[in-house]
Amino acid sequence: MSERDTYAPGTPSWVDLGTPDPAAAATFYGALFDWDIQEGPPEAGGYRMCLLRGRPVAGLGPSQAEGMPPWWTTYVAVSSADETAAAISANGGTVLVPPMDVLDVGRMAVAADPFGAVFSVWQAGTHHGAGLVNEPGTLCWNELNTRHPVEHIAFYTAVFDWEAKRSEGPIDYIEFMLHGNSIGGMMEMGDMFPPEAPESWSVYFAVAECDASAATVTELGGRVLMGPTDIPPGRFAVCQDPQGATFLILALTEEMSALPG
Repeated sequence: MSERDTYAPGTPSWVDLGTPDPAAAATFYGALFDWDIQEGPPEAGGYRMCLLRGRPVAGLGPSQAEGMPPWWTTYVAVSSADETAAAISANGGTVLVPPMDVLDVGRMAVAADPFGAVFSVWQAGTHHGAGLVNEPGTLCWNELNTRHPVEHIAFYTAVFDWEAKRSEGPIDYIEFMLHGNSIGGMMEMGDMFPPEAPESWSVYFAVAECDASAATVTELGGRVLMGPTDIPPGRFAVCQDPQGATFLILALTEEMSALPG
């Protein structure tokens, strides 16, 4: 089922984009994913909600610091942002932005794991996260790219109570599990990543047809950095928007059309 109203603590629940040009980003993603993008009240600081069928699926807003590269951020649902921030620090991570209230919609913190991959935590108020997942134009997967898989497993297991499940195949891949459900993945960075590429969380959006969506990315002024390529869950491509933010698109195979959000 693609509609979601709540998320168990430890589940990736939301993604948003920080960009130097929110208006241009809204034009690009609105056309690519058929999003209705609405700017929030003045106190939201230029933050926009991306809606599909009237339900929130992502957010975008201005970069929070001059010179910061545009980036899609993964948010993990938690029952207490303050307690999770303390756990992050206790296990070798860094709290970059301490827990803070965001109007009445929730409480959040921004953190980096011990090897610099940035993520956020979200304690829901009136906003619980993505209202639709796993259908074209919505979030369908979150993936950590790392050079330190063993250490990352220890960190995320301690902070979010995740378990790691190794998938056999041509690519050494780890699925992160929560209460028996697959909620994200981790891939060791190989030759396809340049040496200077940081360890980071990636965001996948589902599409109906990967090749057609990749062509649309180019038509709208973005770039296709890799693919389209077939993988076990479907056909994917690594893309970049006109401002430089990287994201992935994935056309899910029928048997994989219900990946947990």
